[in-house]
Amino acid sequence: MTSEELLGLLERHWTTVVTGLGDDDLGQVADALRELRAETVADNPVAVARAVRRLKRALAALPPDHPVSEALGGHRYAAAPRELPALGTIDAVIDVLGTPPPDPADLLRAARRRLLAAPALTEAERAALTGGGDTGRTEAGHTGRAEAGRAEGAEQGERGDEAERAEGAEPAGSGGTGRPGGPRPDAGLIRLRDPDRGIRYPRFQFRPGTAEPLPVVRRINVLLRADRDPWGAADWWLGGNRWLGGVPAELLGVLPDEALERAAAELVGAL
Repeated sequence: MTSEELLGLLERHWTTVVTGLGDDDLGQVADALRELRAETVADNPVAVARAVRRLKRALAALPPDHPVSEALGGHRYAAAPRELPALGTIDAVIDVLGTPPPDPADLLRAARRRLLAAPALTEAERAALTGGGDTGRTEAGHTGRAEAGRAEGAEQGERGDEAERAEGAEPAGSGGTGRPGGPRPDAGLIRLRDPDRGIRYPRFQFRPGTAEPLPVVRRINVLLRADRDPWGAADWWLGGNRWLGGVPAELLGVLPDEALERAAAELVGAL
C-alpha cells in the first residue's frame, strides 16, 4: 500500500476514523497530515516517509478490526516505495481530518443526512413491490393497515434497544433470520434507519422498478459487513472511489461485477 492509497483509505473511512480516535490521537493525525503536506510541497521524499510513519503511529490507536488498522497491519504496506502523494489527495483528507478536529457528532449527522437523501425504498414500498402488500391486506381483513401497524410498532421498539444497536446494526443473536428455518428477506441488504421515515433501503441495491436485490450488491454488502455497519457500507457505495474512478452505485452495470467486488475486497483486506 502506498501513501496515496493510505490517504484514499482515510478519506473513504473518515467517519469511523473520527469516531474511533480520541481527541489527542485525532490531533496527532491532523499534525501528521499537515507535516506530510509541507514536506510534499518541499519535494522531500525522506521527510515525507517520516510524516507517513508519524501518521501511522497516530492511526495505531484505531480498533484492530477497523479497515485502516487491517490495511496497515498487512505485509504490503511495509514494502511501499517512498513516493510523493498528490497534494489534492492530502488536501481532501485534511478537509475532513485536519485542523481543527471536527466534532464527531456533527460529522456523523452530516454524513447520515447525505446518505438518507439518496433514493431509497421504505419498508412499505419494498413490501408492495415484492407482493407483501397483498398479504398485509388479507391478514387485516383487506384494510391494508396490519402490516403498516406491525412495522411501526417494530420500529418504535427497535429505537429503544441499546441506542438502536449502533444505529442500524442487526440485534445480537438474531442470526440473520427473520423466522426459524429461513434467511431474512433483507439479508445482505443495507438498511438505514431514518428517525422520521423509518427503515430505508438505498435504491441502487435493486433492479430498476423492482425490489429484486442485485446479486453483486448482496455479495459486496457481505464483504463490507453491512449487517454490522450499514452506514459505512452505504458510504462506500454512494461516495467517490478513486480506484474505480467514480461512485460505485453509479457504476453498477457499467463496470464488470468482478471489478466492483475486487475494489470492495481490497478495501477490507480480503484479497
